[in-house]
Amino acid sequence: MTTFRPAPAWLADAVFYQIYPQSFADSNGDGIGDFNGITEHLDHLVWLGVDAVWLNPCFASPFRDAGYDVSDYLNIAPRYGSNDDLARLVDEAARRGVRVLLDLVAGHTSDEHPWFRASMDDPDDHRYIWAPESCGRPEGFVASPGTRPGAYLPNFFDSQPALNFGYARDNPAEPWRQPVDAEGPRANREALRTIMDHWLRLGVSGFRVDMASSLVKDDPGKVETARVWTELRYWLDGAHPDAVLLSEWGEPEVSVPAGFHADFFLQFGGPADGLALRSLWSNGDGTVNEAWDPLDCFFDASGKGSPHLFVQAWRQATAAVGDAGFIALPTANHDFSRLNCGARTAEQLPAAFAFQLTWPALPAIYYGDEIGMRYVPDLPDKEGSVLGPRYNRAGSRTPMQWDDGPGAGFSTAPADRFYLPLDPSPDRPSVAAQRADDTSLLHLVRRLIALRDSTPELGSGGSVEVLHAGWPFVYVRGGRYLVVVNPRREEASWPFEGNGGVLEASGVALGAGTVKARGFGFGIFALDR
Repeated sequence: MTTFRPAPAWLADAVFYQIYPQSFADSNGDGIGDFNGITEHLDHLVWLGVDAVWLNPCFASPFRDAGYDVSDYLNIAPRYGSNDDLARLVDEAARRGVRVLLDLVAGHTSDEHPWFRASMDDPDDHRYIWAPESCGRPEGFVASPGTRPGAYLPNFFDSQPALNFGYARDNPAEPWRQPVDAEGPRANREALRTIMDHWLRLGVSGFRVDMASSLVKDDPGKVETARVWTELRYWLDGAHPDAVLLSEWGEPEVSVPAGFHADFFLQFGGPADGLALRSLWSNGDGTVNEAWDPLDCFFDASGKGSPHLFVQAWRQATAAVGDAGFIALPTANHDFSRLNCGARTAEQLPAAFAFQLTWPALPAIYYGDEIGMRYVPDLPDKEGSVLGPRYNRAGSRTPMQWDDGPGAGFSTAPADRFYLPLDPSPDRPSVAAQRADDTSLLHLVRRLIALRDSTPELGSGGSVEVLHAGWPFVYVRGGRYLVVVNPRREEASWPFEGNGGVLEASGVALGAGTVKARGFGFGIFALDR
């Protein structure tokens, strides 16, 4: 395994919180969230116990893909404020002990980026991947919108031309392929360093990298893509040793050795294309890819699923990663359904958080999940949110619910000007209501984060021994702490000889050689020695 500088010490115990900026808090009444709104709510994150915040893309953009189509990497989109507003957010967060990470879109730009505007009129520009006119229009390519003849390769939507990091293999039938050390790929690698350096000097603590595995094309095993990130990690270790890189890759056993400090377990990537995480959370509602195999997920009231796929994938990944980095476990994100989605109800969420916050991963809480915000179905397409007949990401991007007022504390704008509609449910949860209720999900999440923080064995570095990968799910952390989780509606029990003090529990008891868990119950116990 490649030797890098050890990860910054702060990362090992970090609890991440993802903010979709346009939906978090609107400070100026235009219906769209902004940096000043986030700054105004930093104390909520501190109270909750969050260590680091990841912001979805906030750079200048035409927003055909909600900001993942960047038109200027060095300037902030006006909807969020200014570069100075971001600097103030970073400074105010740091003053409270919270780090800020930005989202880096490394593999493509907007078709309105000046780089692409120049490239579409210059046949000698190789910053993007262009097929010459003599090759016709290869499958997947988009006809040139400029005077340059030929077609370009997009990375996701047609409006997102792929930056040229080269091809791992030559193919005489595709003469547009360039090697990874050609002029265009070298310029793009240098540009990534320039962009990262700019924002790290402002005070951000690192980046979550979008589609991190998408750089080099026709790259079996992602060997050449890994080398790009290895080169960048060596640079980062020298220039900004306290900064971190988190990847949207889904294969920690590949991405961490390549140079990332951590990778997310995701619905895609990894063993069997993300089956590990989908076998935990995805219940067939909200964001469903028609090509996915149907699964019975474990956190489902019916009791059909199993954590076995997840545990198997986890063991495989952690064995490969070793001490080189970490694996992040999200509740959800801007691309996938929230925990509270479809048939899953609020009473099922405490067990999910008890698992997520006691598993040896870096937990990442998607904004609003701490109060049980639900995935809102049947919303209109918003900035490229719809990816298929049953895949609408807008349902996971609705405004944060701060209070029970008409705008939910998100914005003072008329409701028809909101970035997305509020959850119309009359019993939608709010931060204010749950702060006032010690029995709420919000208070439970806060207590679990505090327990994790005060108990190193429950963090990312503590050992885990799975005793039962079924109903209930039973495991021991650090040889001392028993965790029992029962996500199904029916009671579950398992033979267990031992007793312990209750650290946090609901509906779980030890005794008489058995651990018993009521429906949706969970328990964390300090075992007697």
